[in-house]
Amino acid sequence: MTKQKKLTEYLSSVTIATTISRILGYIRDMLVAQIFGAGMFADAFYAAYRIPNLFRRLLGEGSVSASFVPVFSEYVETKSKEETRELLNVVFSALLTVLFIITILGIIFAGPLTKLIAWGFQSSPEKIESAITLTRIMFPFLFFVCLAALMLGVLNSLKTFFLPAVAPASLSIAEILYVIVFIYLFTLPADIQIKGLAISVVIGGFGQYFIQKIAVLNKGFPIRLQFNLNHPGLKKILFLMIPAMIGFSVDQVNAFVDTICASFLREGAITALYYSNRLMQLPLALFGIAMATVALPTMSRSVAKNDIDEMKNTLNFSMRMVCFTLIPATAGLIVIGLPIIRLLFEHGRWTLDASSITFSALTFYSTGLLAFSVVKILASAFYSFRETKVPVRVACLCMLVNIVLNIILMRPLGVGGLALATSIASWLNASILFYFLRKKIGKIGGKKILNTLIKVCIATAGMSIAAYILSFFPHRIFIIIVTIPAALMVYFYISKLLKIEEQKLILELLTKKNLPADE
Repeated sequence: MTKQKKLTEYLSSVTIATTISRILGYIRDMLVAQIFGAGMFADAFYAAYRIPNLFRRLLGEGSVSASFVPVFSEYVETKSKEETRELLNVVFSALLTVLFIITILGIIFAGPLTKLIAWGFQSSPEKIESAITLTRIMFPFLFFVCLAALMLGVLNSLKTFFLPAVAPASLSIAEILYVIVFIYLFTLPADIQIKGLAISVVIGGFGQYFIQKIAVLNKGFPIRLQFNLNHPGLKKILFLMIPAMIGFSVDQVNAFVDTICASFLREGAITALYYSNRLMQLPLALFGIAMATVALPTMSRSVAKNDIDEMKNTLNFSMRMVCFTLIPATAGLIVIGLPIIRLLFEHGRWTLDASSITFSALTFYSTGLLAFSVVKILASAFYSFRETKVPVRVACLCMLVNIVLNIILMRPLGVGGLALATSIASWLNASILFYFLRKKIGKIGGKKILNTLIKVCIATAGMSIAAYILSFFPHRIFIIIVTIPAALMVYFYISKLLKIEEQKLILELLTKKNLPADE
């Protein structure tokens, strides 16, 4: 099997698992939107949820992937299994200790943290107090989800991708069960309902960790406490993790700045920003983040073997694959985004006005969809060389650009201006990273990427026309049943006529009788 086919199989594993997780996530979002709409309690909940998510990015998926996976992959490739087990246990023990301390401090200082993030809420005492309480309840979520991120890093390094990608579904399952069992069956005050939802978030985080820990144990890696701050592998990881934490915190700082700015806009702005980002995150997670997830351990192993040509081939293929999958996704979200939002959320207390402001943000977020993915992949290329400083410096520069653009664009464009600022900053980030990576490793097949890009844009244009024509049918459910499948058929047909290589690989995988399996 060729390297590209194997990468496509890994990508398919992550995509299938992520699809399951995201479908459950949208069911959860629909239920929460139906119960709480885009009002005070929903704004308080999503503002509070951002705070443990900051630490989740700092000490969770982002920084762990950037620092742990390259070093752990090197140990898997060059060290004995006993040495590799020791590294895992030392890292687990150190992370457990840090997370425990941060969780306790987060609960104690929830008040000032929440007031900083939801600054605009302070004009409404009830709203800010609700957000503080929810922050305090949800802080233990980061403890479990960051340990889950470490398990994810282990499994990905061992070429197991499906289970780590589907494990986040435990969060959605916990919230869905809570809504069905407690809110639908019992009559509870709104403030009690939202607190119960926050508790279900913590339960879901524990489930995400527990599922992956069992898988790691089954791979022959028992987890036990083992403290050794002088372990050479731990020192390598810490050396990489500190700048990586700064780099990944930039995304969260941007999200916090967006939240602060949105808190000064009309009521429902924070909720609209959240749901539009969630919709944009679906194709990003299915293809962009999935591709970066697969590419990082693969490129790390190539670098560990000093096979730079193989690493470049993986990078080139990853870039072409996200172009093939995310450019049509961008067009689709712009052309039929509003009826999709209305179909998913316009129930209960969710109104047409809420759908309209959410679509405004979604449109501008979508323009940066490809850039978000390219940044993930290019940053992964740097991480595979155990180089974190360049992505951090570029991310910090783009964070400043995003803040300035937020201030400039939020008044004339509202929530859409905040989303547009994020997209513009991401394109700048992608461009600078591409320049420095090419300078570091030489040519990476830019002509081949450009050739794919041009062909994909042609195919996307045909798909967009078909989707636009079909979007005029009156029933919203028609979008899911007919419009999206028909548009995809047009896209794949034109791609076949243009002989786009990635289309052939995906079709070969789709026509296989058995689903792709992890190693």
